Amino acid sequence: MVDESRKGKEKEGEPVSIPSLLSLLSGVEKLEFCNFSMKIGDLEFWIPTGSFPVSTCAPAQEKTKPHALIPQTFSPPHEEFTGRIHEVTLGATRSEGGSRGKSLVIGGADAPPFVYTNKPPAHPPVFALDVFDMEVPLPKVLKSGLGDVMGDPAEWARLNVKKFGADMVSIHLMSTDPLIRDTSPADAARTVEDVLQAVDVPLIIGGCGDPHKDAEVFTKVAEVAAGERVLLNSVTLDMTQAKTLEGVAMAAKKYGHAVLGFTGLELNKAKELNRRLYEYLPPESIVMDLTTVALGYGLEYSFTIHERARYAALMGDTELQHPTISASTNAWAAREAWMQMDAQYGPRELRGPLWETLNALTLLFAGIDLFMMMHPAAIRTLKDTVQMLMQQDAALPDQIAHWATMKI
Repeated sequence: MVDESRKGKEKEGEPVSIPSLLSLLSGVEKLEFCNFSMKIGDLEFWIPTGSFPVSTCAPAQEKTKPHALIPQTFSPPHEEFTGRIHEVTLGATRSEGGSRGKSLVIGGADAPPFVYTNKPPAHPPVFALDVFDMEVPLPKVLKSGLGDVMGDPAEWARLNVKKFGADMVSIHLMSTDPLIRDTSPADAARTVEDVLQAVDVPLIIGGCGDPHKDAEVFTKVAEVAAGERVLLNSVTLDMTQAKTLEGVAMAAKKYGHAVLGFTGLELNKAKELNRRLYEYLPPESIVMDLTTVALGYGLEYSFTIHERARYAALMGDTELQHPTISASTNAWAAREAWMQMDAQYGPRELRGPLWETLNALTLLFAGIDLFMMMHPAAIRTLKDTVQMLMQQDAALPDQIAHWATMKI
C-alpha cells in the first residue's frame, strides 16, 4: 500500500512527474489506480546487435516425368459374420425323384458377394429366361429373336435352353388371370407338363397375381409336377387375407417343391411372410423376392432393400436368411428401354439389353442368387461377369492404366 506519510505531498489534480512517481512507488507491494491517465513523450527502442539466421528458399526441384504407376496396395477389411443364407435346391434328377438333367443349388452365402477373395460365393447365381403361356405384348427387340415360338410355351422353353443357354425356365401362366382368359388350373398344369417334357432344366412356375386363382393353379401344378422340385412364384401376404396361403404351402410340402415369397420393398413384410411360411415349410424351401424396380424408376431403392436384407441375414437375422431372386425383366417396364428416342440415345436394339443388363448387374452386387431375365445378350453378359468375378484373377496393371481411353 502507499505510505500515508507521502500522501498529499502532490497537489490533487496535478500531473505526477516520473521521478515523483518512482519515489511514491518505492517499497510499494500493491498499487491501485483510480481515474488514472499518463502522457508519454518520445519512445526509444534498443535493438541488440549480432547476426541472425537468414531464411532462404530451397531451390525449385526440376519436375520429372514418372516412368511407372505409383505402386499401391490394398488390404481388404476383415469382418466376421455369424449368419449364413440357407441353401435351396431347385429341380430334381431321376435319382432325386424327378426328371431333370441336373438340380441347382442357390444360397449358402456367409459373406457379402464378391468382396473377400477367401470367401467366394458358395454357389454362383442362376439365370432363368422367361416363357409366357400366351402371346403377350413385348418390345420388338425381344420378339425379334423368338420367331414363331411365342404361341408355344414348350418350344419357347426349348429355344431358351438350347440356343440362349438358360439355367432355368420361368413359365408365366398369364392366361389363368380371371380378367384375361381365366384358363383352368387343369389347363395350366398341362402347359407345365409340356414344358417339363420339352426341357430338362429346373422350372419356375409363375401365376397371374390373383391370390385365389393362383392358389388353385399352384395346388394343381404342384400335384402334376410332383417330385420335380419346382419353384412356385409366388406366395404373398394377400394370400393370408384370402386364406389361401396354407393350401399352397401344404401342397408345396406334400409334393416336394419350393415357394417364392413376394413382398414389395419392405423388409418387415418379408419377415412377416416368412414367419407364416415357417408354420408349413422348412427354411430350405423358401426363396424371397423383395421386388426389382427398373433403372430410372427406383433401382437404387431396390438395391438398398436387397443389400440391407443380406447384411441383416449375415449378421444373424434368421427371418431373412433366404436366397433372393430378381425379376430383372422389370427393366423393360422403363420406356427408355424400348421406345424410339433421339439418335443421341442410341438404337433401342442396344439400349434395351443394356437396360436389363444394368438392372441385373446392380443387384448382383447386392447378393441376388437367381435372376429372371428376357434378352439373350443380357444373360450372356451377366454370365460372363459372374465367371470373371468367381475366378478372382489378378488385375493386369498394363491394361488398367489405359482404361480411361479404351474404346469399346
